[in-house]
Amino acid sequence: MGKPLFYEILEKPATSCIIGLCSAIWFIIQKKNIGYSHVGLSYENAIEGHWWRIITSAFSHISVLHLVFNMSALWSLGVVEQLDHIGLGMEYYLQYTLVLVVLSGLLVLGMYHLLIQRFKIEYFRRVTAVGYSCVVFGWMTILSIKQPSSKLNLFGFLSLPISFAPFESLIFTSIIVPQASFIGHLSGIIVGYAIGWGVIHGMNNFWALSMLGWIAVVFVLSLKRSGAYEFSFIEIESVTDPSLPSVRFVGPGRTLQMSAIPTEGVELA
Repeated sequence: MGKPLFYEILEKPATSCIIGLCSAIWFIIQKKNIGYSHVGLSYENAIEGHWWRIITSAFSHISVLHLVFNMSALWSLGVVEQLDHIGLGMEYYLQYTLVLVVLSGLLVLGMYHLLIQRFKIEYFRRVTAVGYSCVVFGWMTILSIKQPSSKLNLFGFLSLPISFAPFESLIFTSIIVPQASFIGHLSGIIVGYAIGWGVIHGMNNFWALSMLGWIAVVFVLSLKRSGAYEFSFIEIESVTDPSLPSVRFVGPGRTLQMSAIPTEGVELA
């Protein structure tokens, strides 16, 4: 008989918080009828300066099945938090989750750019990607390198050897979820191998907090500059190089105003 859920949550606190966050965002999206075109990541949005979408797209999901698949896999992968003895653990998990969110999103955009500019496939200019799958596939890959004897449990009954899980899941999701982003999943796998093989390494709490701080700055500035949200206490002015913004705080207030968000449909990857 397995452990009570309460004890498993205590053993996987970071994973539990991420699952709670993704579930809450999914609920808000459904409740508010928010269109995925306003939280997802696309090539067109990126070249318009909507860099904040790299973050919002990662934590948004398109359906209950999409959410359940990702969170079920993530729950199984939360075992990483318990593997301090092989150099993993909760700190490692949080540090490299941050890396996976950012780098996999950037890699997706890089692949879209190559497909559009080099191979002239205009379809990828309009594709909007959402979901935590990039990170999930990244952790599958890292765990397959660090702990190849592990198993990935999906939906509580499907068990896959972790050493084959990244590519098995890549094929599986492409079959059962026709809208699944093959490029997004593949990006997570590539970044996962880079981390697992030590190509990307050296993250610690200092670098993670520094990275988080810069992410917050870029997130807020890109929200402001793209016009998605109006921060009344920030004003962006062009300087000698119009591509570089200067930022200053105006007025005594520190209030945040949100503009209305339309909800029309969008093509999903």
